[in-house]
Amino acid sequence: MTALAPRPRLIILVLLTALSNTSLNMFTPSLANMAADFETSYAKVNLAIAGYLAVVALLQLLIGPLSDRFGRRPVLLISLAIFVVASFGCLQAETIEEFLIFRMLQTAVYAGWLLSMAMVRDTCAQREAATLISYITMAMAVAPMMGPMIGGTLDFFFGWRANFVLYLALGSLLLIVCFVDLKETNLEPSASMTEQWRSYPKIVGSGRYWGYVLCQAFSVGAFYIFIGGAPLVASAVFGLSAAKLGLIIGSITGGFAVGAFFSSQLTKRWPLLRLIITGRLVACVGLSLGLIAVLCGINEPWVVFGATLFVGVGNGLTVPSCSAGYMSVFPRLAGSAVGLAGSMAVATGALMTWLSGSLLTAENGAYALLGFMLAPSFAGLLAILIVRLLEKEP
Repeated sequence: MTALAPRPRLIILVLLTALSNTSLNMFTPSLANMAADFETSYAKVNLAIAGYLAVVALLQLLIGPLSDRFGRRPVLLISLAIFVVASFGCLQAETIEEFLIFRMLQTAVYAGWLLSMAMVRDTCAQREAATLISYITMAMAVAPMMGPMIGGTLDFFFGWRANFVLYLALGSLLLIVCFVDLKETNLEPSASMTEQWRSYPKIVGSGRYWGYVLCQAFSVGAFYIFIGGAPLVASAVFGLSAAKLGLIIGSITGGFAVGAFFSSQLTKRWPLLRLIITGRLVACVGLSLGLIAVLCGINEPWVVFGATLFVGVGNGLTVPSCSAGYMSVFPRLAGSAVGLAGSMAVATGALMTWLSGSLLTAENGAYALLGFMLAPSFAGLLAILIVRLLEKEP
């Protein structure tokens, strides 16, 4: 199957991933203006972000199995069509309730990221898949950095609804491109949904699969802790401006892009497990050195945020190979494997964000941020070391 499946153009997979990620945060600079326009509270408008993530976590559990049963192409095309309709609905919404309904439907676009991963595994061997996923994941780093900048500019000149005009245009364009150019890559779909669901326990019961998934989830969880805790530390502990905070948050995603680039080069020569373990060691060592420095009294912004930069680089080395690893455990169930893994990552990230927001204070901010990020980074290292032991078993 793998040798015969037609490989999608890499640029299409990158664009699908970029749109999936910018759909989360491009309009975040407009939240206050949206609350005023809809005459509602900021907290209610913020459901467009928090509620969106919750629906994404659940949706991925459905999209993956559907693509294993019916194929990647039809599921992707239907998902993009739903996104286009939902974007038009958000654009025309007159009340916050109407807006939130269509906003939740926009989550269908996350099929773009999920199925991009599955299509790569359909058409590539494990190591080559890791190389291509490294390129695709660069879009996961760059798109969230560019999205709010574009969204803020559109709001300034045209108002917040301009964001959804752009979503509508980009979604329509990708739908047309995928309809014309994208071929089916799942050449051995499940015979029925019953068979598909019966095979699901194979994934759930695999220790190797869960090792890869937990390594990825914990790695991403450290990033979410940073997103939730960095604003407090930057403002309350160091008194940094919002502009400097933006640079700090951008630095960790920039580090992710750098790590993903090195991953794309190293996968051609290194085994996947070595690359994943290296990524976890980079994150753990960088955070440990920063934590030691802070506890010794060197409590400076460049120390704290220099240490967190290693998490971005380490995740860029780890995540692409983890994705290739868990999809390779059961290649015929790649869609289901990605869906469950993605759902775990989002759920873990949501939990980590809540914990960091609840436990970080101005008094413990600097060392607590580094310590909280070190804990899941180390847990990810333990998870992948267990995979290494399992893969050595006869």
